[in-house]
Amino acid sequence: MNYKIKLAALSLAIGLVTYSQTEAQVADSIPGKMYIAGERPDRIILHPGENGETTIAVNWRTSSAVTESFLELAPATPGPEFQSEVKRFSASTSKFKTEKEDEPILTFNNHAVTVDQLTPGASYLYRVGKPGLWSEWFQIVMPDSKGEFSILYYGDAQTNILSLWSRVYRESHLSAGRVDVTLHAGDLINRHNSDLEWGEWFKGGAFLHASIPNLMSPGNHEFRNVKITEHWRAQFNLPSNGPAGVAELEETAYEVNYTDVKLISLDTEQIDESNEMLEIQKAWLRKILTENPKKWTFVFIHYPVYATKAERTNDKLLQDFRPIFEEFGVDMVLQGHDHAYARGQAHTMPGTEALDYKKGPVYVVSVAGPKMYDVKNEDWMVRKAFGTQLFQTIRINGDQLEYKSYMATGELYDAFVMTKKKGGNKIVNKIPAVPERTEPVNQ
Repeated sequence: MNYKIKLAALSLAIGLVTYSQTEAQVADSIPGKMYIAGERPDRIILHPGENGETTIAVNWRTSSAVTESFLELAPATPGPEFQSEVKRFSASTSKFKTEKEDEPILTFNNHAVTVDQLTPGASYLYRVGKPGLWSEWFQIVMPDSKGEFSILYYGDAQTNILSLWSRVYRESHLSAGRVDVTLHAGDLINRHNSDLEWGEWFKGGAFLHASIPNLMSPGNHEFRNVKITEHWRAQFNLPSNGPAGVAELEETAYEVNYTDVKLISLDTEQIDESNEMLEIQKAWLRKILTENPKKWTFVFIHYPVYATKAERTNDKLLQDFRPIFEEFGVDMVLQGHDHAYARGQAHTMPGTEALDYKKGPVYVVSVAGPKMYDVKNEDWMVRKAFGTQLFQTIRINGDQLEYKSYMATGELYDAFVMTKKKGGNKIVNKIPAVPERTEPVNQ
């Protein structure tokens, strides 16, 4: 077979790509530029379990030809000797068929495993797949919030995910080093059922998704007609410990607990669209905060309580959830949606509508992707930015929290130190000498 015939045969093979490939690969040359599942696992993602210090939950994808898959785990060692201590766990497997109208229909399998009774602070290695078709080994470290506890937090990715969001995600990990958990405040993608966009999100995070535990709260772009994308529960393995018996909120409203830290996701799209779901989540939130023994409490949500401009304010969050955040001393509320940056405090003064901007939870709105909206000066803001992709680190050590917000270039843009005090947290701003990045707006 000469060169031209070989090339023609290769082109035909790519055009007729099947689901029985022996290697997972990105088939950028087929119609729709879809991400095709192969027999070797891809889209591997690590989550913390309900107890984030002792439990992991892993999800991955293969072609539909792979009906049996496993996770293998061992304590990490300096050399390859860990392979003699491997334990194998069978995965649950579910079939998936894509449904986006303007994309080719694909079928593949998703696999999930949860492993508990791990040791806080210990290092482990895991891989997924089956004999002959294993992923690489991923090294992980279980959190132990008795020491320093660290968080990476991101606002929306949403558009130009692979080309422009991925650099922020990768730079954040290069800058921050190993952290205990990452928080995504919704709108990971733009079109809820676009497998192409989900493929970009997974490729953009690559091995980082599999190495650092991920938590995500859904945004409005993960929904259509008040129904979350089928991809959500199929490709993630998030805790199912939200409001009991409410299937609509499974893996969207949930909590993760560490020794000194509680992380809470609320489903703000369903709060916005359904009074029933609002009341259910409000009652659940009050219950888990009433019983909360943790020193530090964070809520991460998509819609902001305080918006980056007044006309985007969410009245339901202000009226129904802000009082709960204030009553139970939530430390920080981490948000997305507004495609700008703003950070500040606010607390309602007893018996009035006035706000005290030196007390109460710290509210942050941030954006990691390239889609940008303007930002107006609001009284609650200490620092704001327009047209800036950012990521945030939060590091907790005992009674002290250090917050830093970085631009996509890795340059520090905002910072403060919070100290736990009886009667209210004390905040000292550490804002760098970098001019605010804001465009002129009519007030």
